[in-house]
Amino acid sequence: MRASLIPPRATARLQFHRGFPFDAAREQVAYFARLGVSHLYASPILTARSGSAHGYDAVDYGSVNPELGGEDGLRRLVAELRRHEMGLIVDIVPNHMAVGNHDNAWWMDVLQWGRDSRYANFFDIDWDVPDPALHGRVLAPFLGKPYGEALKDGEITLCLDAASARLYAAYYDHHFPIAPEYYAALLHSGGETLAPFVRMFREGLRGGHGNREQGFETARRALAEGAREPAIAQALRDLIARHSPQSAEGRALLHRLLERQHYRLAWWRSATDEINWRRFFDVIDLAGLRVQETAVFEAVHGTVFRLYQEGLIDGFRVDHVDGLADPRGYCQKLRRRLKKLAAERPADAPGGAPYLIVEKILAPGELLATDWHTDGTSGYVFMNQVGALLHDPQGEAPLRALWSEYTGSGSNFADEERRARRRIPQELLAADFNACAHALHSIARTDPATRDWTLGAVKRVLAELLVHFPVYRTYADARGRSETDAGIMRQVIAAAKRTCRPGEAPLLDLVDGWLGGVAPRTVTRLPEQRARLRAIARFQQLTSPVAAKSVEDTAFYRHGTLLSRNEVGADPGQFGMSVEQFHAACIERTERYPAAMLATATHDHKRGEDLRARLAVLSERPDHWAQAVARWSAANRELKPDIGGVKGPDATDEYMLYQMLVGAWPFIVDLDDRAALAALDERLAGWQQKAVREAKRRSGWVEPNLAYEEACRTFLRRLLDPSVAPAFLRDLSAFVASIAAAGALNGLSQTLLRLTTPGVPDLYQGCDWWDLSLVDPDNRRPVDFAARAAALAAAPADDELLRQWRDGRIKQVLIARLLAYRARQPRLFAEGRYLPLEVAGAKAQHLLAFVRTLDEGPALLVLAPRLPTDLLASADSLAITAEGWDDTRVLLPGDLQAVVFTDLLGRQRVHGRNIHLRQLAEAWPLAALTLND
Repeated sequence: MRASLIPPRATARLQFHRGFPFDAAREQVAYFARLGVSHLYASPILTARSGSAHGYDAVDYGSVNPELGGEDGLRRLVAELRRHEMGLIVDIVPNHMAVGNHDNAWWMDVLQWGRDSRYANFFDIDWDVPDPALHGRVLAPFLGKPYGEALKDGEITLCLDAASARLYAAYYDHHFPIAPEYYAALLHSGGETLAPFVRMFREGLRGGHGNREQGFETARRALAEGAREPAIAQALRDLIARHSPQSAEGRALLHRLLERQHYRLAWWRSATDEINWRRFFDVIDLAGLRVQETAVFEAVHGTVFRLYQEGLIDGFRVDHVDGLADPRGYCQKLRRRLKKLAAERPADAPGGAPYLIVEKILAPGELLATDWHTDGTSGYVFMNQVGALLHDPQGEAPLRALWSEYTGSGSNFADEERRARRRIPQELLAADFNACAHALHSIARTDPATRDWTLGAVKRVLAELLVHFPVYRTYADARGRSETDAGIMRQVIAAAKRTCRPGEAPLLDLVDGWLGGVAPRTVTRLPEQRARLRAIARFQQLTSPVAAKSVEDTAFYRHGTLLSRNEVGADPGQFGMSVEQFHAACIERTERYPAAMLATATHDHKRGEDLRARLAVLSERPDHWAQAVARWSAANRELKPDIGGVKGPDATDEYMLYQMLVGAWPFIVDLDDRAALAALDERLAGWQQKAVREAKRRSGWVEPNLAYEEACRTFLRRLLDPSVAPAFLRDLSAFVASIAAAGALNGLSQTLLRLTTPGVPDLYQGCDWWDLSLVDPDNRRPVDFAARAAALAAAPADDELLRQWRDGRIKQVLIARLLAYRARQPRLFAEGRYLPLEVAGAKAQHLLAFVRTLDEGPALLVLAPRLPTDLLASADSLAITAEGWDDTRVLLPGDLQAVVFTDLLGRQRVHGRNIHLRQLAEAWPLAALTLND
């Protein structure tokens, strides 16, 4: 087993949480082994905030999450994996951890000791902001209302944990520790009874920080011991009572105390403008970490390094790598450490280099640099490519015209993206934007030649850079920029000069130099060199959240030409991809990252893989879709309610809703089953609210328009009520039935390509059957693994699978047969070449064909249909008849002519100089033909 698991053959992603712990996964290992998976791929496993549904909100990197079963549960899971010769890949989160509440010891220590905390440098905090009210302090924007109101309403109170003698301010579940230096003053107000402890705290807090910390702990323990005496306990209660916000005097005392702390309590709305620490995007309870610092790197990774060294973990997926100050340096450092630890793993642990992938969004044409020393990205790249392949480019123009006509919006996604990029930095990320602008302005002030460039001017040119930025980020450092990054910045500067104020064009050139156009290490003055590095880090850690919030979380919900192209990692401006372009991408992946992960569904996807595959069919039938939308909008006009003078949904939200109804409509529906329709209604309502708020047009997370949201919700409820809209439901069901088979065949082709093209295929939980899920949390719903295991064990005949394709078992069997072949021929997929094959005949553009081959070894010939509407024999069947394929044939290279192939799916034997698709008709509608298996 030692060498058989590296690299993985196939992974299965599982989302762990309290309701699905390690032991629940352990029960499914046998099923995944039978399916052909080589590695489980786990969501983060370290201790997260209690009740976390995802694990990306870690509060303790030093332990395995007890809600998942702790380390003992992990060991039981790994033992079961090893019994089935399987491995484990784990998601790690080095960019941020959860703060607020009182469950993060590092964060609590920072609040307690301020800049003297041993963890003060762990978080990406700017202690020297210009605002005097925040200088040397941390903004704590966790109040649900303005600070003054919360104080007046008695929601902030001074508390004492008697058992530990810790003083803190409480705001519901949030605890804010009182700084040690104020214990003596507080206790002094308690009179003679507490006088001995006043002296202890004063004496204990002398000397350096290490001594002060030790002295404080000694005094605190003594106070806790003393509090057992009734007189001391009463004096402490009286002290707390004097600071009660219920009286004006107590409120004033409490306010004066809070104003002296190392934090400043604030309303959550103030975070956008004033926060002085980096967050994960705009999430105020996820604080950014400075993992570039050695101490932070070691503390964040200590546990997972140990688990890897002990042979429990075999690979890693790095979450949000672009959030780090230096992703390249981080990945290189991580690889070096893992290489060293690999030599110390147990003899029976899988050998070889650990599998290491990163979560990264790549723009069209952007490549992941090979000098990061990773195995590639976590799958969004392939998800975009295979999704684009399934769309008919002929449908783009009519669908864009329909979108514009129906909604009155523009058809160009790039315009929508630029509008969002102008808005997001100033509205959601203002503090981060301002911090970057101040960093740049401070450089301008160091030189007489540039000191007259104002902060306002710097902000304006910075805004233009962000508007035109085509990628998530660049990677400049002390050495300056790579040639790739230099090319990106030339493009950005040129575009920004066309839209900035003419008089500020020279400032763009200066900013370009400060951001790495001139290598910082060539700057002779050390303070200026540091200032440039700080500005570079600020800028590069700003462009990522601006891209994510502007594109995925805004423009994706405003522009809906075809929602199957509005997916994480995709560019809706790129409607489709030709067969030739897809082949080129596969060849490039073979050469650069042959072990990159291939995903078609993730915990972050906007729409399930088979939902997208179904919507892609609309690109083949735009007229059919236009007629349906016209019927539905006319029939449903009177169903739109008026809530307090607000009608909804508007045309944009209605058009997107119809797409989601078509995409999410179950394969098997009984229109008399009100419970099933109600369940679909609830699922779509969750998506609808999120879509309306993310779009930020008629509502939003910060300022929700509840009347508009209720109008949208009521409209959806009426649409799915058979007693209100029976004709619409019959029409909708018939429309879906007319495209469902084509969508299912798209889904099968997508699965076939994920399992056979270069890379490591990933199976997201539950997607072994049809996946019509919506955006989270819908895509993280419980999975019925027992039903899946029973279906796989039953081994139904092919004719039954093809006849009953709607139940999803055909997809499961496709996965199982292909993964079984991967297990038999691991070298073919790890090292084999990818050779595109020429297709000729009437339906040539409806087929993608290639061969995976090794010299004088096995070969796999893959035939994947695309744009299937004109191929299928009927709307009720997945079968493609001989007439459907006409004279379409695959032209084989010389070394594959006159050989006999065996189809892994139809089990038939195929031979001849060329392969005529007629030979495969009436069986499976796609083929995986093997040679020398």
